[in-house]
Amino acid sequence: MKSFSVKSIVATGIGAALFFVLGRFVIIPSPVPNTNINLQYGLLAFLSAVYGPAVGLLSGLIGHVLVDLTSYGLWWSWEIATGLFGLAMGFLTRKLTLEDGEFSKHDAIKFNVSHILCHLAAWVVIAPALDVLIYQEPTDKIIVQGLVAATSNIITTAIVGTLLLFAYAAAKPKKGSLKKEK
Repeated sequence: MKSFSVKSIVATGIGAALFFVLGRFVIIPSPVPNTNINLQYGLLAFLSAVYGPAVGLLSGLIGHVLVDLTSYGLWWSWEIATGLFGLAMGFLTRKLTLEDGEFSKHDAIKFNVSHILCHLAAWVVIAPALDVLIYQEPTDKIIVQGLVAATSNIITTAIVGTLLLFAYAAAKPKKGSLKKEK
């Protein structure tokens, strides 16, 4: 495993700060109580793909803790699920060739399948299970919250995350583009 570089530390800090700002101030309410439509998961999926699992884990966990501390109060089941979402996305997208300036349609499909699986695991399995274990929440309530969160996060990540990755790859020099012509 790579060491946690200065670049990773800076990416974690910026990622957590941006997650906080989006999660706290760009709030789109859903019809389900205590559940919002969130844009920050597209950003988190992007950061996880670019900087890896450790940055995804820490940016998501720290950012979500900051959002909850300044609004609802800590809700560890969802903060843990957010961190695990970032971690899993970092692992599932590590083979993308973003640093070579490439993000193909195939890469976009891989990214989108990955985040769909991660969102379903985080919001339909992990967060509800932890809600029951930690807080003894009613199962029917948390299943509805988890399904709404998963669905809205899948949609926003598909849009925000995919656009960020296409833009990031387009801004990078293409592999071999800086070679001298003979």
